[in-house]
Amino acid sequence: MSVIKAALGRAFTQTLTNPAWQRLRRGGHAFKRQLLRQTPVVHYFHQIDDPYSHLTALHLQAFQARYQVQLVPHLVPAPDASAAPEQQKLRDWSRLDADRLARSLGLMTPDFSQQPSAPAVAAAQSAAVKLLSQPAWAAELVQLSGALWNGETNTQPEQGSAEASLAAREALASGAALRQRWGHYLGATFYFEGEWYWGVDRLHYLEQRLSEAGLARSATPEAPLVPAQKLQFWPAQAAATRRPVIHFYCSFRSPYTYLAAAQVRRLAEHYGAELRLRFVLPMVMRGLPVPLAKRLYILHDNKREASRLGLPFGCVVDPVGEPTERGLALLHRAMALGRGPALTESFLQGVFADGIDAGSDAGLLLIAKRAGLSAADVAAALADSGWRPEAEANRADLFAHGLWGVPSFRLDERAAIWGQDRLWMLEQDLIRALQQATPVAGDRL
Repeated sequence: MSVIKAALGRAFTQTLTNPAWQRLRRGGHAFKRQLLRQTPVVHYFHQIDDPYSHLTALHLQAFQARYQVQLVPHLVPAPDASAAPEQQKLRDWSRLDADRLARSLGLMTPDFSQQPSAPAVAAAQSAAVKLLSQPAWAAELVQLSGALWNGETNTQPEQGSAEASLAAREALASGAALRQRWGHYLGATFYFEGEWYWGVDRLHYLEQRLSEAGLARSATPEAPLVPAQKLQFWPAQAAATRRPVIHFYCSFRSPYTYLAAAQVRRLAEHYGAELRLRFVLPMVMRGLPVPLAKRLYILHDNKREASRLGLPFGCVVDPVGEPTERGLALLHRAMALGRGPALTESFLQGVFADGIDAGSDAGLLLIAKRAGLSAADVAAALADSGWRPEAEANRADLFAHGLWGVPSFRLDERAAIWGQDRLWMLEQDLIRALQQATPVAGDRL
């Protein structure tokens, strides 16, 4: 990467993630709204066949009761292939993840085990167009969504069904166009004055922003409707009969992998698990597109998640291409030397927080030295292409377990988990595994 390109990348990302710039943008939106005496509007984008949209819809009435805003609903289709290239895998994974998330949050939800049929989805979309214009739309949307997932949607043609179907198609196209124009691609999303919030996982950020803007109805601060899930690091278990194995699927171009790397290492150390790094090439280097809107949302989302976790983030030099390949070659050697986690954390912090150009010899050497590796190690790593078949084997293993993106995790042969904001699920799996492997007094080892 050229020196000029690296400098431009640092400047661009630092500006976009600068808290002062964020305050200025927010202040500008608020000033315009107040000047024109407009009601604050939160836009909600609902995908009728998305389980995350159902979980989000369960909280809409409470959200309306808490904040002095107008909540405007929009119906949207599934993301297109450019934003979600593995459509079937996404649908299958979303149902499993949403079901486990709902159970962990104590939510009463329908059965997500089967995707609703196309006729049922179309009928529900037609019904949604009518109810979203009603005053009690939030409550009715939950009922409609529950009926769809429970297989109770009437798919028989009714009088006026052609007109209703046309209205649904127009509403979906309008919602998709608005979502795209404002810079997003998913359902279960909120948009408020220039910023996006996805599902129940990011709802607490929207609540925080509305409260700070003086838009909460109550003068007394309330706990978030869905608090951010945190790692607990419970007291260590008694010695187990075997060490569980954490498979950590990681990419050197994934900022979410950066957020996860130190956390998953600490989990492994705390619970006595073996950590196996399963590195893969980034999606874009595997021929999968990543649209600009998705990249920008990921940048903003990583900044607020990094701030919550107390991690630096924002001085980015994108390592796409050769820098990532050089990094993975070095990681391959570092793993053989027992320095894999250290190199992973050094590389990811370097490119996403410290503004290091991993494509330069000086940058890669600095990353290596911080992880306890020498210049000789770097030279030997770059002369060895053995990392390539390993990266491909890891990708195949990731796909075999139903996933395609990183960071992902798997404990032993349990179901895989995707996303740094699901590390608390990995911790739950660790605790259960250790409880099952801990000998009881009187047992024979």
